[in-house]
Amino acid sequence: MAIWKIDQAHSHVEFKVKHLVVSSAKGEFTKFDGTVEATKDDFTDAKISFEADTDSISTGHEQRDGHLKSDDFFNVASFPKLKFVSTEIKQTDKEYYNMKGNLTIRDKTLPVSLNVVYGGTTKDGYGRMVAGFEVHGKINRKDYGLKWSMATEAGGMVVADEVKIDIAVEIVKQA
Repeated sequence: MAIWKIDQAHSHVEFKVKHLVVSSAKGEFTKFDGTVEATKDDFTDAKISFEADTDSISTGHEQRDGHLKSDDFFNVASFPKLKFVSTEIKQTDKEYYNMKGNLTIRDKTLPVSLNVVYGGTTKDGYGRMVAGFEVHGKINRKDYGLKWSMATEAGGMVVADEVKIDIAVEIVKQA
């Protein structure tokens, strides 16, 4: 069994949500960790665990970040981590996978399905084995208790319920 760890310096955990119906607001978690355990080189038997510090949420706007950390959204004081644990990985093409797992945000754990693109495996400049992946999916924020909402004058929502997830990750094989 090979153990792989996320290389945080070469990985990004980002999200995007519609704002005022006409544009999107983007953000990221800057502190996260994860482990991949696999016996197969193609990762089809991988067991993945991931967590992000909710207090590390950053949208580039201090006031919005403060609101996202409040009980209206992540409530970082009570729920300092969001977590994902894989339950199934299916290869759908040479480099494409579908990954199912359980995502926990606040006190809600729900199944999610994510699309994964396997970029390949190579040695880095230090002789370590490195693999790269892109992960994409979407969730409904209200399913997880991220409840704040407000309607615009035109009847649309200030913040949409659907949140798109975009993760680019490099993992390093542990000795």
